[in-house]
Amino acid sequence: MNFELNEDEEMLKAVVDRFVTDRYDVERRREFLSLPHGFSRKNWELLAELGVMAVPFAEECGGLGLDATALAVTFEALGRGIVVEPVLESAILPGLLMQTGNNTDLAEAWIPRILSGEARLGVGHPAARSANGVQARPADGGFVLDGEVPHVIAGAGAEGFVIAATLPDGTTAWLLVEAGAAGLTASSWRLADGTDTASLRLEAVQVRADARIEHDPQALDRVFALASLARCAEALGVMEKIFAETLDYLRTREQFGAPIGSFQAIQHRMATQYTALEQSRALVKLATVKDGSAEFSDHVDGARAFIAEASIALGHEMIQFHGGMGVTDELSVGQGHKRLLVLSRWPEMPMATLDRYAAAA
Repeated sequence: MNFELNEDEEMLKAVVDRFVTDRYDVERRREFLSLPHGFSRKNWELLAELGVMAVPFAEECGGLGLDATALAVTFEALGRGIVVEPVLESAILPGLLMQTGNNTDLAEAWIPRILSGEARLGVGHPAARSANGVQARPADGGFVLDGEVPHVIAGAGAEGFVIAATLPDGTTAWLLVEAGAAGLTASSWRLADGTDTASLRLEAVQVRADARIEHDPQALDRVFALASLARCAEALGVMEKIFAETLDYLRTREQFGAPIGSFQAIQHRMATQYTALEQSRALVKLATVKDGSAEFSDHVDGARAFIAEASIALGHEMIQFHGGMGVTDELSVGQGHKRLLVLSRWPEMPMATLDRYAAAA
């Protein structure tokens, strides 16, 4: 297996690394979270201009036509910056749901706007292979929707929502509901890491038949696998960030007349976390090279099951080494750990992913 990055992937990594260096530090990240919808609109437009939104999309859609490795490289770099812009949840995931569906009119209308940074969409539940509390009944050549969607990551301020709804026959329909639809109410709130999130309530919301997006099951599974891989890679980047900052701290913080990093007990604990970090990196790389194979989703599930737990353990250790300051937003360690908490629990608990991985083995 070849784990070396090609020229396009190296360039993409350099572009995102430069964005993080130029645009992010602890204070500016806190500032971005305090803005409307929890991120910087200027950063969003710049990421679109740099082609970050376009990485996994087909060239005929205006994308870069790159594979899972490029997606992982991108999100690992975004993770190292603990970037707050919802690139996956508001651009890549809803866009891929449209690109892989059979509704070419919707795809042509929305994907160029998404890739340019002009429009954002929310997804009712990124893990949902089925509906999540929304019922759809056929009416007047379209559908009438009733129910609730409890979590739409970065849904506040989105121009529309891709929602999974249950039809009377028990099957699932993916439908695009525009934000201004009559009967749709969105309530905004924040997750543990400060991410702006929305809860949706739908009361007799009318949707036209041409708002439905149907998918081949295998194509839909790959979309969710790519989304999960992106979250794994982002978590890896966050782990790298807070590990590196803690290592620097241990080399400079003195106790009993010596750097605390010189104490053998601390060295052993850091070595344990370095091992977990490298294991996580290896699992992400292994999953990327399996893209296109029947085992791709299974390898992503395996990576996610491990990284979700390992990242929290690493975050706890980095906080312990910093003492009380480690839990605050004054340090990247505290900010990063909160982000890892969300990534490890969203969109499902690690045990659910592990169970699915074990069943496929």
